[in-house]
Amino acid sequence: MQTYGSVATEMEIQAPAREAWALYGTVDLTVITVPKYLAAVDIVEGDGGEGSIAKLTPLTGSPYYEKFTKVDNKHMVKETEITEGAFFDLGFTLYRIRFENISTGKNSCITRTTIEYEVKEEFVANLSRVSILPSINIAKDIEAYLLAHRKHEDSE
Repeated sequence: MQTYGSVATEMEIQAPAREAWALYGTVDLTVITVPKYLAAVDIVEGDGGEGSIAKLTPLTGSPYYEKFTKVDNKHMVKETEITEGAFFDLGFTLYRIRFENISTGKNSCITRTTIEYEVKEEFVANLSRVSILPSINIAKDIEAYLLAHRKHEDSE
């Protein structure tokens, strides 16, 4: 038997949806994640688009692999699934992260993040490891990055 579940959050970002998507929807997200959350991100298959596989190396712990299962630029939706390491080592059989950017105005959007998971019954104690907090922190960092770069460009 397996346990299924999901967690989700929405964060308002004071930046146009397309600007936020330019980071979320591409490997350019590494500008935010590598120095703060990850030691390295290497695309080992593909070009960073749908079907690509990335090797993510955390600041501590072992590397894991993520496949970009959906990259929809029109609707600003990206889905990734861990395929090896990380949560799979903890008894999970599915760990999917979905990012959606929803425009709420000229200079604002909502980033909705959903984590879907399945875990083997004997590893149900590991459900406490599922956390939306990293996604919240990344959304805050994206907003700060976009605001800082907009101010920098405005002053030139």
